[in-house]
Amino acid sequence: MSPARRAAAPRSGEPWLASVSRKPGAAWGSGHPFDVATIAALETLSLDAPVTFFVGENGSGKSTLLEAIASAAQLPAVGRDEVSRDDSLAAARALGAALRLSWRTRTRRGFFLRAEDFFGYVRRLAALRHEMEDRLEAVDREYADASPLARTLARGPATASLGALEADYGAAGLDARSHGQAFLALFQRRLVPQGLYLLDEPETPLSPQNQLGLLALMHDAVQQGSQFVVATHAPVLLAYPGARILSFDAAPPALTAFGDLDHVRITRDVLTDPARWLHHILTPPTE
Repeated sequence: MSPARRAAAPRSGEPWLASVSRKPGAAWGSGHPFDVATIAALETLSLDAPVTFFVGENGSGKSTLLEAIASAAQLPAVGRDEVSRDDSLAAARALGAALRLSWRTRTRRGFFLRAEDFFGYVRRLAALRHEMEDRLEAVDREYADASPLARTLARGPATASLGALEADYGAAGLDARSHGQAFLALFQRRLVPQGLYLLDEPETPLSPQNQLGLLALMHDAVQQGSQFVVATHAPVLLAYPGARILSFDAAPPALTAFGDLDHVRITRDVLTDPARWLHHILTPPTE
């Protein structure tokens, strides 16, 4: 492609994905997820920041919309089947087909990651590593009396696969680390510049300290032209400077300041005076 026709990357601070809206003429279905209040009221949702957070109570539609965007954007998924094949994302695919994504510059770099899928991904990597190790042992038994060259050639495919895993995640693999360490290692390994990253509740395996580590990785990626859209409940993540925060406790989702979020207010109040809150919650009602 000639330089004149090559799509330019967005300037610093300019997102790849500018907005999501109803696709003109597309059928807006009935039932789930179209009857979720925030989805039913959706017209156009601006994503005009390098980092956008979807926040709201469970069932408010934030994860559903994020999944639908992943389907419409055709981003690769980390953890389970691709979005186009994952049975658990059938409703999200139906919604995604009715969405229009408006791009400043189209990108297929990046990925979609649900925290709930991360643990299965680690288990599959561990199973693959053990499978390669078992194959090497079987080759060594089968070629015990063969020449070194024949044994080396027979070991080649399994050795290459095992070497690739160890190059990516270390000799012990992700499963030898804590959940938080493994998550950050996986996340850091998969980041590329100028990507679009859709993350659903990435705080799930992370301590508060590791949530700060995730913010640092996100910030480095933003400096390299990447964009993040994140569904989360975590005040630590929501504190990212300059982030666009959309509350799904309103229909349609509404731009909300960090300090006005219930997640932030309740967390702050409980940490400031835990005894007062716990007294009301744990003290049985009087007759």
